[in-house]
Parts: sequence; structure tokens; C-alpha cells
Amino acid sequence: MLNCETFSLTPEEIERLTVDEDLSDIERAVYLLSAGQDIQGTSVIANLPFLMRQNPAETLRRVLPKVREALHVAGVEMQLTAAVSFLTILQDESVSVHTYAHSFLQVILLHLEHRDAGVSNAWLETLLSVIEVLPKDTLRHEILNPLVSKAQLSQTVQSRLVSCKILGKLTNKFDALAIKREILPLVKSLCQDVEYEVRSCMCRQLENIAQGIGTELTKSVVLPELIELSRDEGSSVRLAAFETLVNLLDIFDTDDRSQTILPVVKSFCEKSFKADESILISLSFHLGKLCHGLYGIFTPDQHLRFLEFYKKLCTLGLQQENGHNENQIPPQILEQEKKYISVRKNCAYNFPAMIVFVDPKNFHMELYSTFFCLCHDPEVPVRYTIAICFYEVSKLLNSGVYLIHKELITLLQDESLEVLDALIDHLPEILELMSTGGESSVQENKLSSLPDLVPALTAAEQRAAASLKWRTHEKLLQKYACLPQVISSDQIYYRFLQRMFTIMMTNNVLPVQKAASRTLCIFLRYNRKQEQRHEVIQKLIEQLGQGKSYWNRLRFLDTCEFIIEIFSKSFFCKYFFLPAIELTHDPVANVRMKLCYLLPKVKSTLKIPADKHLLQQLEMCVRKLLCQEKDKDVLAIVKRTVLELDRMEMSMDAFQKKFYEKDLLDQEKEREELLLLEMEQLEKEKQQNDGRPMSDKTFEKKRRDSKIPTSLPKNIPISVPGSSSATPSTSKEIKKSKLIRSQSFNNQAFHAKYGNLDKCTTSKSSTAAYTPSVSGLSKTSMISLTDDSFRMRNTNSAPSSFSSNTSLPSTSRGTGNSVDPKSSGSKDTQPRKATLKSRKSNP
Repeated sequence: MLNCETFSLTPEEIERLTVDEDLSDIERAVYLLSAGQDIQGTSVIANLPFLMRQNPAETLRRVLPKVREALHVAGVEMQLTAAVSFLTILQDESVSVHTYAHSFLQVILLHLEHRDAGVSNAWLETLLSVIEVLPKDTLRHEILNPLVSKAQLSQTVQSRLVSCKILGKLTNKFDALAIKREILPLVKSLCQDVEYEVRSCMCRQLENIAQGIGTELTKSVVLPELIELSRDEGSSVRLAAFETLVNLLDIFDTDDRSQTILPVVKSFCEKSFKADESILISLSFHLGKLCHGLYGIFTPDQHLRFLEFYKKLCTLGLQQENGHNENQIPPQILEQEKKYISVRKNCAYNFPAMIVFVDPKNFHMELYSTFFCLCHDPEVPVRYTIAICFYEVSKLLNSGVYLIHKELITLLQDESLEVLDALIDHLPEILELMSTGGESSVQENKLSSLPDLVPALTAAEQRAAASLKWRTHEKLLQKYACLPQVISSDQIYYRFLQRMFTIMMTNNVLPVQKAASRTLCIFLRYNRKQEQRHEVIQKLIEQLGQGKSYWNRLRFLDTCEFIIEIFSKSFFCKYFFLPAIELTHDPVANVRMKLCYLLPKVKSTLKIPADKHLLQQLEMCVRKLLCQEKDKDVLAIVKRTVLELDRMEMSMDAFQKKFYEKDLLDQEKEREELLLLEMEQLEKEKQQNDGRPMSDKTFEKKRRDSKIPTSLPKNIPISVPGSSSATPSTSKEIKKSKLIRSQSFNNQAFHAKYGNLDKCTTSKSSTAAYTPSVSGLSKTSMISLTDDSFRMRNTNSAPSSFSSNTSLPSTSRGTGNSVDPKSSGSKDTQPRKATLKSRKSNP
């Protein structure tokens, strides 16, 4: 609404701006275009696409004529709005192409030569989009025929510039014969125009024209024009000719490249340092494509000269002394330095292409020093660009990737978070190449020769955490999930896993906390020491699930969701099922609400009949929520959750056809968890032989006797076309898959990268129908948990499969207890405590 005091409107002005509310949209638009103010007319034109969708016939009949009248005297804002609206109507397909051409095309053509360059360009963009859909006859009569006169020297420069761009678009709509007869004469005329702006503009359209007329006409008509334009007195024309030649290299054969194009390119490069810096910027940007297109026709001397030229561009501007104060540098020098930075940035962008140019085998001799300079460039944009290209460089070097280990450390330690953010996009792939030396069959982890990697990774995370760029921090934590693939389990445990806990407990950004939680779960999944795994599980339950802060308890539920996704169903049921459903009694409504959303996934981890007792406890907790919940929002979610749980089908211990793939995937996860424990035991046997390490020969004999190969399959399959036995720890197939190595299990078993875990969809199959009655609720079926129940296991316990004789809250299949937790729940309340009755787990 208009504020009369703010605009100081007189009663007459208020009356003039007032519109009858009973008018329809069409009538209001007609009225405002006829008698309203410019701002009201602009608003109507902006709303034109909506009117066309609502009532196209009436809009064309009544509103569009008023729009034409208004545009004759319209200002810049209304013209720009009209150009956008006309384009939107075309894209919306509110009317047929024929109707659009009849109603709108003449309006567009009329305003192409508007005196304001911005308006003219806006209408031109609309016309170029319209040309894509118009039929040939309409294009010939309405656009091409008038263009003959518009392209003449007698017309304005603006008219001839518009003609160049229209000709470039029209070539894709006509056949080669029509182009040769009707369009190419105009093209030649405009290439010879007296104004350098027109020659340059037409030169840039020759690429589109060449694609429309084919190879033969391009060689006979377009190439001679380009060669002539490359010698033009105008630098912008020469630059346009050079860029067009580079883009068209694939069209020309070897003879044309060597005899015609190569001399032009050589001349252009030789003169580039004497010309304007803008030419160097373009040349540096296209140099990679140029070397690729001319590869194979260079003589050894020419090859060397182009390589030296590239090296010179990579250090352009770095030789100058910068000891003076920046505020005292003349503006023209500052502008020149900015252009030099752009040149070096373009060189970094083209670095992978130059590796191909020199052959990766010659990288160390020919390009390593240049790569070093780019990674240590004083300007952030250069280092940012080379960080983006780092993965491509690593792939090209293959087995020679070890040559750039130090540069990886340098970029990880870069003071700019932009550089770090660019590098970590492909950090898992880079580290994988580093760890295998670029050879997919290599089993030995080669990062042991790079001791600075772990400190650099930890420092990078701390630097990201200390900044305000939480998205970079989140991304970095997500990428750290690849670390089990490349460094040892102990290094992860002591240098990264504890840090994930700290972030989950103290960071204030929810996405960062969730990223840390998921990465911690992956670290736990591939941790090779049972004692460390139990300690992590204990911390998760005590510090998060039973934490004083409700915020920590919410994060515990997030962690449970990741556990369900990453681990086997039996693992979740054994360690996290009871601590999770205990939170149905949480004093904070938000925690109970979040748990209700998680309950279907919790139920999906159960199998009947082995987990019937856990199902009963889950049903008991849900009944208790239904009967005792006082928060109306939580109660509404509980009721919806009960219906969803009731519809879920039960997953059985035996394989079912409908759950076949999901059950196989879960069985494979469980198999791998057991395999970790067996490998731990075998490594202990290898290391303990009368108090000294076992000899390789003795260990190899034991390995052969056990029929255990030295490596696991490289890819952990999503589903396995076969069935594993009910006791996978003793089956021959499992023993054939064991991995014996000193660094980390996941170099092979985790080769599918942590991304494979993303593909593991949480099984939604489960359980029998709920009967949410409170009858049969027995107090004797409830148990309680205490902090004493979660003490760390004895270090001398046997390395069985997450043995239940530890003090962890094991809810192994076959036990039949339920939870009756009593806890406080504000954000700063006392720790949640309960007692855990001793129970035995069935094997």
C-alpha cells in the first residue's frame, strides 16, 4: 500500500492511482496501461506471462495492443521488463509458435535497435531464443530478408552488430546450400566491415557458421576469412580470430593445421608479450586446447618452444620486486598485476592438458618445477585453481603420483580456506591414488612414506573449525570418512576419532555435528581393535545417550540412525537398541519426538523369532507413550508412528524373497564385522611368538594352513548372489576373504570408498502388527541401566565377535529384557542413570 505521508501525494494523485477492486485482471491491466503511471504499466507487463497462462485469448485481444502502445514511449525499465516477459511467454509455451510469431515477433524486431544498448541487447537475447523455435519460412520472410538491408554499411554500427549475431544463430536453421546462397555473402561483407567492432563480432560468429555449413565450405570460405582477420590491425579482431581458430581445430585436417593454422598460432604467441595483457589472458586460457589440437604436428623444436612459452606464462609477474607499499603502487601497475594473476590462474587451469602434452613420464623433468611454483603462488586464485586440478593431475601421473606428495601437504596447509575447500572436493580419490601409487592392484599402503599427511589433515580440520565457514568444515568432515582406506586404524583412533567426539559434543552447527557423527560411525565400523570399539560405544551411550544436555541426546539419535545405515542389524540390536528406546522416557519433548520418527528404522533391525523379546520391549515403550504422553505434538507423532509400525512387515531370520537383497547386504555387513575380529586375532598371533614378532615364513605357513588369502576382494558388494552360513566366523568362504596386513583393513575391504556406505539403504522391512493396548504391561519385564553397566571392558577379554561378557549394554539376540529408565531432561540436568541387569546373549 502507498503511504500518503511518505510520498506526499495530493488527493488528485491518490484518485488517479486508485483502481476499482471489482475489475477483473484483464480489465485492470487495460486500465493501468491506458491511464496509469509508468510503474503501474511496468507491473502489468511483468505480470503478462500470468495473464497469458490464465486467459491467452483475451490477453492477446485486449492487453497486448495496449502493451505495444506503451512500449513506443516506454522508459528503459519497462522495455527491459517487456523483453523478459516476452521470453517467459515463449518458454511457458502459453500459445502456439504460429500465434507467438504473429503477435510478438514484430514487437521484438521493432525494438532491436533501441538507443539504449542494454535494452537492445535484452531484445536481441529474446529474439535469438525465438529463432530456435520459429519455422524456416517465418525466419526467411520475417528475419533473414530484412537482414540484407540491415547489414549494409549505410546502417548504424548497432544495426550491423545485431545482424552479425542474428546471422550466427540463423545458420543452424538452414541447410548448407541455403546458407551458401543467402547467408555467406552477408557474412563476408560484415567480415570486411570498416568498423573493427563489427569485424570482431562477425568473427566470433564464424564458429557457429562453420558448424552449420560443414567441413568443405568451412575450409574454402571460413578459414580464409579467419586467416585474414588474424592479421587485422585491430587487436580485438586478431584475438577473436585466434580464439575462433582454436575452437575450430577439430574441423580441420592435419595439412590445414600444420600448413595454415600453426604459422598463425606461432606468430600470435611471439607477438603476445608485446601486445596488450588481455591477449595474454586469452592465450593462456586457450593454450591447453591449442596444444591438444596441434599435438602430433609439432617438431621437437616447436614442442619445446611451446612448453617454454607455457612455463614463462606460469611465472609471469612473479619476477618483479614487491618491496614497496601497495598503497603507493600506481593504478596502472595494479591493473597490470591483476592481469598477470589471471594469466597464471589460466595456466593452472590448463596444467592437466600440459601434462598430456609433455607425457606424464616426463613430468618430473619438464613440469614439476612449474607445478611447485603454481602450488606456492602468492595469489589465492592461482592456488585455488591448481587445487581444483589436483585430482586430474594425480590421475594423469598414475604411478608417478608420489612426486606430488609434498604439494598435497602444502595445499592442505594453505592459509586460505578457499584453497582447502577446492582441494577436498576430491580428497578421497586423491588419497586413494596416493595410497596405491596409482595402481589399483597394489596392496601395500604407500602413504607410510608420507609422515606429514596426518598432521596436515588434523591441522586443516582445526583451521576450518576455527573459521566461520561451517560448510567447508562440514564438507571436510564428510570427506574424512575415507581415511580408513588410506591410514592405519590406530592413527584414526588417536588422531581423528576423539576429535569427532569433541565436535559432536561442543560444536554449535548442526550439519557439522551430523557430519562428525557419521564419520565417527565409519571410523568405528573399520576400527580393528575390539577394545577401542567398545570404548567408543561406551562413550556414545554415556556421553550422548545419557548426557546431561538434551542436545547431546538428540545427537545420539542421529548417531543411531547412522549406525543402522552403516552396521549390521545384529550390531545395532546388541549395543544400541535398548539405549535408544530408553529415550522414550526422556523428560524433553523434542527428544521423544525425534525418537518417534526413528522408531520405524529401529524396528527394521529386528528379526523374528530371535529378536521377539526386543520387539516386545519396543511395543511396551510405544504403549507407554500412548498412555502417558502429555505433549500433544509428541502424542500426534506417536499415533502416526504406531500406524506406520503396524503396516511394517516382519523380517525373519530365514531369507525371504521380498527382502532377499537387503538380507544379503546385512549378512555381508555382519560377516565383515566378524572378519575384523578374526583378523585382529591373527595379527596378535603374528606379533606374539615367544615375546617377539612372528617371522614372515611362520606367519605365511599359518596363513596357508588356515586357507586365508592375503587380501580381501577390493569391492565390498552391495548384495552377494549367494548365502552365507549362519556361523560365518567358521565358514571356509569367510576365511578365504581375510585380510592380513599391517596398516589398515580398509585398504582392500573399504576400496569401494566410504561412498558405498551412502548407497546402503536402511532396510524398511520388519515386524508384526502393533496392538497398542496397555494390557499385559508387566513391571517385571522392565530393567534399568546404570552408569556402572557401561564401564570399559577388561583388556584381557577374548576377541570374540563383540563379546557380550563385557560391561557394555549388550542386547544380544536371545535376551528378553526391557528398559525402565529414570532420568532428568532439561538441557543442563543431571546425568541420566539406570541399572542394567545382567543378561546372557545367545550365540
